[in-house]
Amino acid sequence: MREGDLDAVMAIEKRAYPFPWTRGIFRDCLLAGYPALLALQDDQPAGYGVMSIAADEAHVLNLCTAPERQSRGLGRYVLRALLRMARDRGAHRVFLEVRPSNPPAIALYLSEGFNEIGRRPRYYPAHNGREDALVMAMELVSGDIARMPPL
Repeated sequence: MREGDLDAVMAIEKRAYPFPWTRGIFRDCLLAGYPALLALQDDQPAGYGVMSIAADEAHVLNLCTAPERQSRGLGRYVLRALLRMARDRGAHRVFLEVRPSNPPAIALYLSEGFNEIGRRPRYYPAHNGREDALVMAMELVSGDIARMPPL
């Protein structure tokens, strides 16, 4: 992902989330050098992922597939690409937050080897106030990332 991709990224972000990231957040992530991937399908932006890596830990900050392209494996593909990048850059574990109201994302993360390790109360904005976040984590292992072992 590059700054020139942000119009397409923002179009997806606004369709996918009721409380989307701002363009400035994406720009700040790019300026900070965070690994960020843009997934194309039929030469069109269809999803993306952004993570931070510090010391031996990575944090998936945003993983999104365009709503019309969900449930076709693209999110899994981007997640696996991010996990490979994290492992290649020396990360030993990966964390993320997910809304409890997003069962498809939770199912994806569980199927890829993430485990719930806690909750962050009132983490996400919601229409009726705030929503908790499930905190999930996994240990990275060397070799093929077909499915990660649990933490």
